[in-house]
Amino acid sequence: MHSSPKFIDLFSGIGGFHQAFASVGAKCVFACDHNKPARETYLANYGFEPSGDIRELEPKDLPSYDILCAGFPCQPFSIAGVSKKLSLGRKHGFEDEEQGNLFFEILRIIETKRPKIMFLENVKNLKSHDKKNTWKVIHQSLEENNYYVFDKILDAGYYVPQHRERIFIVCFDKFVFPDINFEFPEYPKKRVAELKDIIEEKVDAKYTLSDKLWQYLQQHKENSKKKGNGFGFGLVDVEKDKTTRTMSARYYKDGSEILIKQNGKNPRRLTPNEARKLFGYPDNFNIPVSDCQAYRQFGNTVAVPAIQHTAEKILQTVEEYKNGGARVEFVQGLLC
Repeated sequence: MHSSPKFIDLFSGIGGFHQAFASVGAKCVFACDHNKPARETYLANYGFEPSGDIRELEPKDLPSYDILCAGFPCQPFSIAGVSKKLSLGRKHGFEDEEQGNLFFEILRIIETKRPKIMFLENVKNLKSHDKKNTWKVIHQSLEENNYYVFDKILDAGYYVPQHRERIFIVCFDKFVFPDINFEFPEYPKKRVAELKDIIEEKVDAKYTLSDKLWQYLQQHKENSKKKGNGFGFGLVDVEKDKTTRTMSARYYKDGSEILIKQNGKNPRRLTPNEARKLFGYPDNFNIPVSDCQAYRQFGNTVAVPAIQHTAEKILQTVEEYKNGGARVEFVQGLLC
C-alpha cells in the first residue's frame, strides 16, 4: 500500500480542509493563512502554525504534495460582498487588489509545484459574478494549465444544520490522469444533523440580546420590509426549524443572521461551541480565541462533513482509475 497522500492547505483559516482530509487518511504537509488569530487556532488544533501571506511564498520551497486544497477568499465574489463594495464605491471581483487577485497566487504555485489534484471552494456567486466573466477566467486558467475541471454548487445543509451553498471545484492533472471522469457524491438520503442536535441546554446570559439591540434589529427589519427588501435578522425556533441561515464572518457584530428563539425573553446568539457544531467540527476542537474571533473564524470556514464527503469521492475515483489499468506509475504516492 502506498503512503498517505499529502496535501497543502492554502487560505487555511482554522483548518476545515485539514479536518476533512485528515479524516480520510491524508497528511497535511503545509498550510498558510494571513490572519494571525486563525493561525493561532490552527496551531492549537494541529500542532503547527501556518505560514502567513501567500503572496510572500516561494513555490519552489514548498514540500512535495499530491493535493492542493484552497478555500480562496470569497468576499469580492459573494452576493453580500459585491453589494457592500458597490455601495461604498469600491472595486470587486478581480479588480479587488487585496482579495480578488489571490486566485492567481494559486496559479503561481501550480505552475511551479504541480499538484496531481486540486480541491477549491468558493461562494456560489463565483459562477455568476461579472456576467460570468470571473468564472470564465478561473475555469480557462485552470484548463490552460492542463487540468480537468469539475464543479458543482452544493448545499452543506444536508450535512450540517445550516443552509450554506458553495461551489466545489475539483481538478485533476491531465498528464497524471488522462481521460479521468469525476462525479460529485450524492447528498445523504437523510439529513446528517438538525438544529436541535447542536443546541446547548444551558447557555450563559451574555449571549441573550439586550433590549436595546433586539429593539434595533426589529426596527431595522421593519424599515427594510417597507423598502421592499428582505434584509433583517433570522430567528429560528429549535422546536420547528431544522436548519439556519448561512453564518458569515460578520456574525460577531450582532448575531442577527442566526438568532435562537427563547421563551419569555429576548432571543440569543449561538455560542462559539454551537457555531463549531454548525460547521461539523469535532467535539475535541479547541477554540483558544475570543468569542468575537471565534465567530469570524467559523463564519469564514467550510462545512467539514461536506468537504469530507467529496474528499472521499476524490480518493475513490483515483482508486477506480488505478484499478482500471491506467498509468499507475503517475499516481503512486496517493493512498487509494
